[in-house]
Amino acid sequence: MDDNGPLLPDRNQAGADLLSPNLRPRHQELIPTPCGPIKSWSELSCLVKLYYCFTIVSLLAIFGLTVYNIYNESRETYSHEEDFTVSLIQLVGITFCVYYITRGVLQENRQELIVFVFCVLLLMIRSVVNFIVLTSEERVTILARFVCILSLGLVHLICGSLLIQMPNMMAFRVGGALESLQEQYFLLNLCFSMVTFDLQAQLCLCILIMTAGISVSYSHSIILGFGIFWAFLTAVVGAIAVLKEKKPLVWIFVLQNLPELAYFIYLLYTIIVGWGNEKSYALEAAAITCSLISVLIKVVLFGSLFRLYRSFGQGLRERMFASPQE
Repeated sequence: MDDNGPLLPDRNQAGADLLSPNLRPRHQELIPTPCGPIKSWSELSCLVKLYYCFTIVSLLAIFGLTVYNIYNESRETYSHEEDFTVSLIQLVGITFCVYYITRGVLQENRQELIVFVFCVLLLMIRSVVNFIVLTSEERVTILARFVCILSLGLVHLICGSLLIQMPNMMAFRVGGALESLQEQYFLLNLCFSMVTFDLQAQLCLCILIMTAGISVSYSHSIILGFGIFWAFLTAVVGAIAVLKEKKPLVWIFVLQNLPELAYFIYLLYTIIVGWGNEKSYALEAAAITCSLISVLIKVVLFGSLFRLYRSFGQGLRERMFASPQE
């Protein structure tokens, strides 16, 4: 009995250890980061690694071509202001695409991959529209960028769609077998994605109105200039509130968005009232579209954030930011 006695606690302990993984973080093999756990590079398949490297290289190539076009468009000999505005917006879109594909691949984040595909589609649409309205001489200056965006964009649309359809085990690996935590992890990723997507939309709107020559008062220009700083500040507060489950910051984030919503509505009214006063209807239509997209993003964000807010404190934050040794 004495020889067998010590084995009984070991068996009980072994049984407890078999049950404990469902009650503890499941991502010991993942890498904890301030934005949540990510997969290690060695864990990615060869095809995913190849596509990710191809995506980064292609985006950097388009980024370089866009910077070169902006340099040419800023010279006094180049007078097509619309193309200059589109180039700046393209630059912002490309920068965010690098962020979306990185987080989408390393975190198996479907929301980020969907936003990535959508942004690539917007890049292609803006390029086509801009190319159509230019004259033959002006098209030569952006021909290389136009061809690269369309050809590479088509590849990214296909490959990104395939990545979205791949099995996603990150929610289980972080939340364990509890479906409630898996749903909470999905909502957290959705809110975080909407925060960054909202930041991109606001930056594009500010650039569009400030550089496109749309009829706005001097006070509007000051508000839009300050709006860039305000957009970054709001995004930081929103990201911290979501990741750290800080309820006071959630309310601060909501209050920060209220003046933005009010200004978007007023801006829409101003542009619609002055419709047709400019030489180009395309930029006015783009400003209206961008404002409507921003409002739609905020509606989705607030709805998701309300559901996530009610589930704060249920253990997801501890699982996401647990160290691998735990």
